Amino acid sequence: MDKYKKHLAEKGFSKNTIDSYLFAVRQLQERLEEDWSNQELLEHKDWLTATFAAKTANLRITAINSYLDFINYDGIRLKSLRIQQKPFLDNVISQQEYELMRDSLLRDGELFWHFVVRFLTCTGARISELRQFDVSSVEIGHLDLISKGQKLRRIYVPSKLQHDAIKWLHDEQRLNGFVFIGNASQPMSSRGIAMGLKRFAIRYGINPDVIYPHSFRHRFAKNFIERNSDIALLADLMGHENLETTRIYLRRTALEQREAVDSIIDW
Repeated sequence: MDKYKKHLAEKGFSKNTIDSYLFAVRQLQERLEEDWSNQELLEHKDWLTATFAAKTANLRITAINSYLDFINYDGIRLKSLRIQQKPFLDNVISQQEYELMRDSLLRDGELFWHFVVRFLTCTGARISELRQFDVSSVEIGHLDLISKGQKLRRIYVPSKLQHDAIKWLHDEQRLNGFVFIGNASQPMSSRGIAMGLKRFAIRYGINPDVIYPHSFRHRFAKNFIERNSDIALLADLMGHENLETTRIYLRRTALEQREAVDSIIDW
């Protein structure tokens, strides 16, 4: 297993991905005999399908296929499950809810959380990427990250947000280090950020189901595509390798669909 772990690291996989792959392979080894047959692999896939959500099952299947390739297994590779995409985006924060949360946090002097919300919505950063912003990246106007596969991803800080954030950081005498810090000057945990956002959603009377870090990334994409139809550019900004992933944001939210139906149909 150590050789496989090294193999994954050499391919540029993140620590979380490596841990996930190793877990999936160990789970397979615990359930099956060492010399697997094609039929046993298919039965394991059936077990994964019956036990886990489709997305989780597919992650395990991908990991297993990776391991089968690594050991040169002379047999089948498991097919991923087809996931039925909803024809709408569900539980996505609306522009009105975003503005209410942004402005309420500013009014109440909750500047840390005000900028958490603005950075998520104005940069399209994932929560893991938000945690990596430091003062210098705000000052130069972008954050460069190396993604899996050793690809460069640049996250831009819009000029208005950059100006406001620099003023806030300088007023706090924060001249270096991470922007969104928790304990010991280290980035606040993803869980800590998610829980904090939920807490403020409840305070301001916003449905907490639509307040989670990735929801603001959805809002970024929705707002962008409504003002600029260049989906290839949006894909680059969001770090998507597949345009089909980005096309999801062309869909309306469930609330937008309801409003469209109510405004059009009067018969």
